Amino acid sequence: MQNFAEYLCAYCGEPNTTFVDVSGGTNQSYVEDCQVCCRPNLLFVAMDWETESISITTDYQE
Repeated sequence: MQNFAEYLCAYCGEPNTTFVDVSGGTNQSYVEDCQVCCRPNLLFVAMDWETESISITTDYQE
């Protein structure tokens, strides 16, 4: 499974690429700063082992 995935910043909407530690489990959540606007994004990472895909949704960090 590829360890990199893309997400859109919840604040500015710009695409970001991030490293995902697949050993962390199928569903993960953590905070990562946007590479463009530097604001904190709450990332929700979901991995599908059958299709070997990673999807990331974002929310505002409060």
